[in-house]
Amino acid sequence: MYSSRKAGSMSKLRVPITVFTVIILAGLLFGSGFAVGAGYPPFDRVLAGTSLKPASAPVKGSNGDLGSEFNVFWEAWRILKREYVEPERLKDPQKITYGAIDGMLDSLNDPWTAHLDAAQFKMETSDFQGSFAGIGAQVTKTNNQVTVVSPIDGSPAAKAGIRPGDIILKVDDEEISRLSLTDAVTKIRGPKGTTVKLTILHQGDNHPVDLSIVRDEITTSSVSWKMVDNKIAQIRIAQFTETTVADLTSALKSAESQGATGVILDLRRNPGGLLDAAVGVASQFLKDGIVVYSVDQAGKKVNYPVRKGGVEPDLPLAILVDTGSASGSEVVAGALQDAGRGPLIGDETVGKGSVNQLERLSDGSALYVTVARWYTPKGRLIEGKGLSPDIDIVLSPDDVKNQNDKQLQRAIEYINTGK
Repeated sequence: MYSSRKAGSMSKLRVPITVFTVIILAGLLFGSGFAVGAGYPPFDRVLAGTSLKPASAPVKGSNGDLGSEFNVFWEAWRILKREYVEPERLKDPQKITYGAIDGMLDSLNDPWTAHLDAAQFKMETSDFQGSFAGIGAQVTKTNNQVTVVSPIDGSPAAKAGIRPGDIILKVDDEEISRLSLTDAVTKIRGPKGTTVKLTILHQGDNHPVDLSIVRDEITTSSVSWKMVDNKIAQIRIAQFTETTVADLTSALKSAESQGATGVILDLRRNPGGLLDAAVGVASQFLKDGIVVYSVDQAGKKVNYPVRKGGVEPDLPLAILVDTGSASGSEVVAGALQDAGRGPLIGDETVGKGSVNQLERLSDGSALYVTVARWYTPKGRLIEGKGLSPDIDIVLSPDDVKNQNDKQLQRAIEYINTGK
């Protein structure tokens, strides 16, 4: 068999633990709280459980309720209004208010709690409808660098050679390190058929390259599969959508009818999606227990149980993960790893385990607020830690270039030998 290791800390290069994750698609974000699967909220953006609350009710009381320490804010404001040399710069109350909100959120050092202006919020609500227009890449920000978590299979980004870990330095020759991630994403987005020039530093390279990418409609496909090594079903889940469980069930039954002797569940470059789908996927390989649980501010624990009637609770299983496996894929991988159902093979995962709630503000903008954390069934915190594979295999740039999939090869070996 295999031995499980504890999920430990990951290198700063590969762990976006101080970042905000989005998908560059037709809308700003992917996996938002607007394509709700049956039973559970979806993961935020790509990566966390999100629910949408209606416009917030007015806050009771006055700003005095915030405590005397906030008086200094109003002192500074009064001084600016009275003394600042260019008073016309103070005549945009929205800009000043949003700056104050962003500063408040920055002080939390929580990459998943963020402010969206009205336009960004509108883009957010239009996402997750099956097809998008954009470059098709999940990005995040760490150490002031916009970093690719994962390109979507078959997207313009993937076809251009963008890979997990790549850093986007410039957009149309404009440096973006000083921009917020949402502003950087807005610059990368654009209508179908238009071209965006990205200056990319590939992971492991010393010199950046310029890539011109034509934005296109991104049709999202959740599940694909094929037989490898004659009788082993390699099932790739690119993301968790409303059709994923049905598509996976169909794939498993087809593989079984063709005499599959084992399953390789490929969650590499899977940025997450709907919680309902993630629970359903894990349940296909488990008999009982829970898939994941959350803990909120008050310490309230909510369990998400395994659903009965899984198609393959006993067939030999290996799970492929990498630095692009996030949130929903970490939930599935963590549940299967904790249950001893099969080894995780590959590289350490992202470490996105926040439950986020989307709250509209009175001016049409919105706040994403972290309200809870995800834990694996054995109590391992996903946020900021991710999952360590049982069998560690990192693909080098040459492996990727030459399509030498050593992770898949090792998974085949495990299914055939049991070790």
